[in-house]
Amino acid sequence: MSWAPGEASEAPLPVGGLAFLACRSGALWLERERLLVVADLHLEKGSAFAARGRMLPPYDSRATLAALAAVVARFRPATVLVLGDGLHDGRALERIPAEDLAALRALQGRADWIWVAGNHDPVAPAGLGGQGCDEIVVGDVAFRHEPKPGETGPELAGHLHPAAKVGGRGRAVRRRCFVSNGRRCVMPAFGAYAGGLNVLDRAFAPLFGARFTAHVAGAERVYTVAPAQLRPD
Repeated sequence: MSWAPGEASEAPLPVGGLAFLACRSGALWLERERLLVVADLHLEKGSAFAARGRMLPPYDSRATLAALAAVVARFRPATVLVLGDGLHDGRALERIPAEDLAALRALQGRADWIWVAGNHDPVAPAGLGGQGCDEIVVGDVAFRHEPKPGETGPELAGHLHPAAKVGGRGRAVRRRCFVSNGRRCVMPAFGAYAGGLNVLDRAFAPLFGARFTAHVAGAERVYTVAPAQLRPD
């Protein structure tokens, strides 16, 4: 299994009254609105770590934007919606290499661009491009960064970076995933350095209880996995 920019297949993933396709890259595609949704790009996370003395290869923004460019080329969306934490912090645009910033600008030139505020980027830096908002509603679904445990309506969110550990044939694999119960979906982090939190972690319990499905990115398609097949870390 891998998290490659290319898409071999997608899996249907309904949320409320909207019929999405879940992509191996971690994006959701809504054909009805020509809407591409991603969460938690965390651009310039590597340089933020380097500034604190933890050295990582400084290519996470480039890899993330290349993966996003591949999905944009595949679907040709009218709108790209980033569900929060598009930037790792408020000074990311000061650190991003000119080549990577140009790649971002090129993507923004191909579709309308909406940045939903996240906990890492509650205020988008001036000159970022696109438009910002706290949340947005499409159909009956609220799109926001952090899921709300008490939300009674359909909801699509990011923030928690879900990942699934799946056991079988004497071994286990761990991959990022979408987690959903049909009315709420939490998206995986799209960013190259964003990592993931096991969906069996207690942070997911207030949102889903024991009733959810993990949609896990495989090498060739997205796999639908029941909770009984999942393993803790």
